[in-house]
Amino acid sequence: MAGRHSRTRIFSSPAGIVATAAVGVALAVGGTVGAVQLASGSDQSGQVALDLTPTTAASSLTPSSPSVSPSASASPSATASPSATRSQQAASRSKERTTSPKPKPTAKKTTAAAKVLESGSCGASFYSDGQLTANGESFNPDALTAAHKTLPFNTKVRVTNPANGKSVTVRINDRGPFIDGRCLDLSRAAFATIASVDVGALTVRYEVLG
Repeated sequence: MAGRHSRTRIFSSPAGIVATAAVGVALAVGGTVGAVQLASGSDQSGQVALDLTPTTAASSLTPSSPSVSPSASASPSATASPSATRSQQAASRSKERTTSPKPKPTAKKTTAAAKVLESGSCGASFYSDGQLTANGESFNPDALTAAHKTLPFNTKVRVTNPANGKSVTVRINDRGPFIDGRCLDLSRAAFATIASVDVGALTVRYEVLG
């Protein structure tokens, strides 16, 4: 810190007073204020005492540093938004659209045609009474079964009425018929499939299936 300096000068003439005033103005402009004291009273020589003691504190001459406002806290940096990416679905929109393939019809499983082991023509009749068949089954007139003299049990035979073209496939589970000229005795339901039961008997074409 700069100290305070006290300087007192004595002027005894009016010209000195004027000069002192000029010096005081100059000092005031320069930053130092001088106090001019005029001596009066018993001092007959008209001397004037000029007190040049600076009244301004040295600290006031120091250029005040501009007050620094608290630095604004840096705003959080904005995170870059993820770049928009087009999904594969969106990207496909710019491509030429193609029709979706139509499902191919599944091939139906076809049953291989049964092999004909033997064929011929003979008379056929029907029966609807009976308790047990020759293979030990309970006779069922509503089942598609038939009796034959020699064919193995469970053999399948296709029987066709030549008069109307109707056919029925029966399973051999019994023995008969025991009338000359007839080779098959059909259940009532099997006979009714190819002809009227009122006929009683007719000539049929048969095919033994393997």
